[in-house]
Amino acid sequence: MVGRIEDYALIGDLETAALVGEDGAIDWMCVPRFDSPACFAALLGDEDHGCWRIAPAGAGACNRRSYLPDTLVLESVWETTGGTVRVTDLMPPRGGCPQVVRRVEGVSGRVAMRTDLRLRFDNGRIVPWTRTVDGRSVAAVAGPDSAVLRTDAALDMSVTNSRTSADFSVAAGERVTFVLRWNPSHVPATAGPDTERLLAGTVEFWRDWAGKCLYQGPWRDVVVRSLITLKALTYEPTGGIVAAVTSSLPECLGGERNWDYRFCWLRDSTFTLSCLLRSGYREEAVAWKDWLVRAVAGEPSDLQPLYGVAGQRRLVETVAPWLPGYEGSVPVRFGNAAVGQLQLDVYGEVLNTVYSALRAGVAIDIQVWRLIASFMEYLEKHWREPDAGLWEVRGPQRHFVHSKIMSWVAADRALRMARVAGLRGSAERWRAMRQEIRSDVLRHGWDEEQGCFVQYYGSRRIDASALLLPRLGFLPPGDRRLHGTLEAARRLGHHGFLRRYADTGDADRVHAVDGLYGDEGTFLACSLWFADCLAVTGHRDEGREMFERVLDVRNDVGLLSEEWDPVSRRQLGNLPQAFSHVALVNTAFALHGTRTGSRSGNGDGRHADGSRAARSGSRAWVAR
Repeated sequence: MVGRIEDYALIGDLETAALVGEDGAIDWMCVPRFDSPACFAALLGDEDHGCWRIAPAGAGACNRRSYLPDTLVLESVWETTGGTVRVTDLMPPRGGCPQVVRRVEGVSGRVAMRTDLRLRFDNGRIVPWTRTVDGRSVAAVAGPDSAVLRTDAALDMSVTNSRTSADFSVAAGERVTFVLRWNPSHVPATAGPDTERLLAGTVEFWRDWAGKCLYQGPWRDVVVRSLITLKALTYEPTGGIVAAVTSSLPECLGGERNWDYRFCWLRDSTFTLSCLLRSGYREEAVAWKDWLVRAVAGEPSDLQPLYGVAGQRRLVETVAPWLPGYEGSVPVRFGNAAVGQLQLDVYGEVLNTVYSALRAGVAIDIQVWRLIASFMEYLEKHWREPDAGLWEVRGPQRHFVHSKIMSWVAADRALRMARVAGLRGSAERWRAMRQEIRSDVLRHGWDEEQGCFVQYYGSRRIDASALLLPRLGFLPPGDRRLHGTLEAARRLGHHGFLRRYADTGDADRVHAVDGLYGDEGTFLACSLWFADCLAVTGHRDEGREMFERVLDVRNDVGLLSEEWDPVSRRQLGNLPQAFSHVALVNTAFALHGTRTGSRSGNGDGRHADGSRAARSGSRAWVAR
């Protein structure tokens, strides 16, 4: 039976990932990449759409589970009347084709176990042809996909096209290991390396990576777990970073806000990169910078909000009618129509992150300088246009205040980079553009009666994106307009958390902006942005309370989805959500006040216009 969204843990190999439920079932996995079709899609239907369960016979959820410290290796423990058993799940960092290793280990007594594998290629639609290769291997094939299941024990396996199952038992000290390996159907399957070596190598990889974290404040374990999660969302071959590993987990149970998040949003990627940079992870910034240049190569007018993990542009949104959806939430979508939207804020996000990378010591080559110049040339002509905004609304385009402010950020960061690189030819135009945008926003985006910034020009709607203002440098920290906007954001509160946006005094109409059916939960990143604002405006204790409230709704292994329903106490939306984990790490930094010099990008000293006073060597400090 498919679990709640918060019942799932993540394992991954930096090219794809799988979700493992509390009951020992892998209900979601795409192969060979994050954005490939799923071979286990029970998460969006039922077990007949693909899953692989290993658990004690007749048992339900495990008694406890956790990751090995500072790793992405999952251990689940069942305590039964016959004894105790531990299942260890991992995906070794890729050396070829993706593989899942599942080790069953007897802890005490003797426990009767069952493995039940149901492969379904093409997002749960195709039942493969399956055959026994020998007493310890089973092969499945359909079209371009094939997979081989191997075990190190002589099991009496029942094999049909629809499922492969076996009953076995383990006593204290005994181990049975299963390895499922996917490969293209035209490539002969090869035997994998020793599973104990795979486990040891995977543990070593993650602990070496986690050990580089610069954060040394309170909640270190929480921060490291979120950073490991963000690293797991990185597509290692190209440096792209996906927003989540799932598709169509609903923002409202039974609603239609079911989106495919297995792609690289420029906005989400830049947020993630900024977070990794301040935590000490420079290599990821270099890889992402190279991915960016390849992905956006071409005319700046063709810039997309999102790309595939390899930089592909065609991400056509389709519907999968054979999948009934998570708890009946339809339609189930693959691909994302937001790829064709105009979202002006991404230009500012990209330039802000490139500048952060520059300050962290990442070399900016001529291709990136050309990219910056082309972006600015485009923005100079188009920043006055309406767009779809940060929330990618599928209704009419509007003059979103956040998009205008991020256009200001683009001009501001371009000026700073031009200064650093000695490129002053366009500086006067960019300076004039920066001032014009600022004046425009203060004239049309500020509501004097409400004392806050609004969602879009002519609206009275409050939007949580305004909570990002303090870290952008658009206004100085003590400005009354920042404090007024922070106070207005309290109206977005819902049982201790924040919604994304709402009509003034009427949160029940929160979705009037896009006209889509169904309510949604509170947005976890927005709640954390609110905590950030509280911290920087002198309300640190209240900010800490909000931060710890969000920590309390993480699942048992520290994962957050996109949203939280405080009434039903359920996580909602795709899992794990990069936006949520990035915001968690940034809030920990904001509350603790960790300063790590130019590597962290956490300086002070803004002028009244939001610019920085301090410099470090030849690199100017960036407003965060």
